[in-house]
Amino acid sequence: MASDDPSGVAAVPAPSGAVGGLVRACHPLPTAAVTLLATALSVRAGRSGAGCALVAGAVLAGQLSVGWCNDAVDARRDAAAGRRHKPVVSGAVSSGTVRSAAVTALVLCVPLSLASGLWATAAHLTGVGAAWAYNLRLKAGAWSWLPYAVGFGCLPAFVTLGLPGHPGPRWQPVVAAALLGVGAHLANVLPDVEDDLRAGVRGWPQRLGPAGIRLLAPVPVVAASALLVQAMPGGPGRYGALTVALAALVAGGGALLGRVRPRAPFLATIAVAAADVVLLFRGVGG
Repeated sequence: MASDDPSGVAAVPAPSGAVGGLVRACHPLPTAAVTLLATALSVRAGRSGAGCALVAGAVLAGQLSVGWCNDAVDARRDAAAGRRHKPVVSGAVSSGTVRSAAVTALVLCVPLSLASGLWATAAHLTGVGAAWAYNLRLKAGAWSWLPYAVGFGCLPAFVTLGLPGHPGPRWQPVVAAALLGVGAHLANVLPDVEDDLRAGVRGWPQRLGPAGIRLLAPVPVVAASALLVQAMPGGPGRYGALTVALAALVAGGGALLGRVRPRAPFLATIAVAAADVVLLFRGVGG
């Protein structure tokens, strides 16, 4: 199996090592975060216990497929960049195994999604398909932001379309989730942007450059804050206005600190995005 590893790492790991490598190759933190978010949204939307479990299973399978696909596709580039923390590059697991796991998870994602109905399945598989398109092609182009917007925006739709009667989602949570996706894309690229540029990856954030990313990354998440606050029942009120002001303050402060502390914009974006998730949680049930 090591012979088909594009990283050139000729290692045949022991089963326990392969399992650990697969766990690390699935991008466990983003996978867990998106799965927990979708499950929480389904609880908030009023889905049954079984319905929430099905949402969790479908989203987990989809996210696993996306994470494994990403590491398999990027194996050669990661090796060239010397990213030894990547399990394929370190030899913990072969790229062939990761590819097989990605396809298996993608196949499992289909019946798990279908359990929520055809419309919900269409929404979820659109999001998963967008993420695969990012991994396979769009990552290196100017439209690299689009799969993130589509993938995140489809989550509220998947949750609500699986309810009895298949009601469509409110537009504000969908657009806000899409904006969060764009912000996540910018924040996610920032730590590795220099390596990406050396490897010839020319996605939208890489074209902006590190300074451009630091300045722009907070904008989508603050815009999501404003949209979700505006959509609150009874209007934004003082609480809503204060929330947006604090989001703008944190994001702007992070951008300014980025000149002396490179990770500050990334951390500020994550902080505002976390607040947006809370607002999104309230909006889906509103």
